[in-house]
Amino acid sequence: MLIIVGSMIPSAILFPQSSLVPHVVSLNSSWQIPAVLLSSMICGPQTGFIASFAYLTIGLFYLPVFHGGGSIGYILTPEFGYLLGFIPASLVTGKLARKFPKNQLIGLTVTAITGILIIHIIGILNLFIGNIIYRWQANLLELFIAYSLAPIPAQLILCPSISIISIALKRILLIK
Repeated sequence: MLIIVGSMIPSAILFPQSSLVPHVVSLNSSWQIPAVLLSSMICGPQTGFIASFAYLTIGLFYLPVFHGGGSIGYILTPEFGYLLGFIPASLVTGKLARKFPKNQLIGLTVTAITGILIIHIIGILNLFIGNIIYRWQANLLELFIAYSLAPIPAQLILCPSISIISIALKRILLIK
């Protein structure tokens, strides 16, 4: 559920100004990927895996919860590789987060960055394979820029926030 809700929430950064009115800068990303990583960092690798797998199943067979809709036909889109990357990213992120029992902000931020990189590596592999078998019309460079190069800075900016929220929720939920 967290992943579905996260995909609907746009991300932004507040910058203070001299007039004390914060300036909101919208980021080219939603909270979908942070929600995947957050569920793994809080609940562990198995729960993160189940949440990611359930999200993919719901999107492929039941409801249009993905950014571009849903259905089994989504497998043929360039975005699907990134969605498929949620599964290994949730496993690795959950395992790495367990190595920081004192909720170290820097360690958890690096863990979130690792999860994002795993998602992008699998997404880029899907783009590469799809380009080889002529699955889409755009060339590989255009797809790489649109699906990895453009959104990754915003996703990396959110990593410290993911860590802070993870630490806070673990304390609230009394999770060690």
